[in-house]
Amino acid sequence: MRIVIKVGSNVLTRNDGHLDITRVSAIVDQIAWLTQQEHEVILVSSGAVACGRRELQVNHDLDTVEQRQLFSALGQVKLIGLYYDLFREHGMHMGQILTMKENFEPGEPYDNQRACMSVMLENGVVPIVNENDTVSVTELMFTDNDELSGLIAQMMQADMLILLSNIDGIYTGHPDDPDATLIRCVEKGTDLQHYIQASKSTHGRGGMTSKYATAAALQQKGIKVVIANGKREDILIDLLTHPTDTPHTLFQTTK
Repeated sequence: MRIVIKVGSNVLTRNDGHLDITRVSAIVDQIAWLTQQEHEVILVSSGAVACGRRELQVNHDLDTVEQRQLFSALGQVKLIGLYYDLFREHGMHMGQILTMKENFEPGEPYDNQRACMSVMLENGVVPIVNENDTVSVTELMFTDNDELSGLIAQMMQADMLILLSNIDGIYTGHPDDPDATLIRCVEKGTDLQHYIQASKSTHGRGGMTSKYATAAALQQKGIKVVIANGKREDILIDLLTHPTDTPHTLFQTTK
């Protein structure tokens, strides 16, 4: 299969906002396993801004745009360097793609971006995609990396998109409510809006609202979407080897 995996900031960072290197390493180990099973993987990774924020202490006020530009420029270098070292331990190659929303409009930039990722996959290189936060600001931004991963999955005609969050999926109530149950399978045309919590993640821009919107849109286009907990050990391996026993929400494309 061709699989797009999106990893959110809340998966890649600890509670104090620092990058969780152990978890990043675990994600890479699992991607290496997927490629050994002859799956093609595209990784959409958040975490650059969170990385950069811990690299530099600023003693004067910065507006939201300035913070995003500064910390993403610093953090993207740290993040991609870590991915490079971790994939190299598996004898694997990875490449960075920084993109913008305008690159998904029909035209030469769209075609070039798709061709770049195609040739990377053909040559065993794992594309690691993120928004170019240094130049993508205000109306030029994606809503979040959930939206970006959905567009990548469509562009590359992926078989599956896996959205890794810090909870197991979509619940019938708040995940902390003991009466709430995990929704395991969502068929086409099912409306879950009344179950979706509007809150956003601590370290990122997304939340379950954006994950649901992305999943529902891709489901209509015939791409399976899984929402799962990226903090669970071996979650990617478990989703493919014994999904029945692994907590997640699947947006199914067939009845």
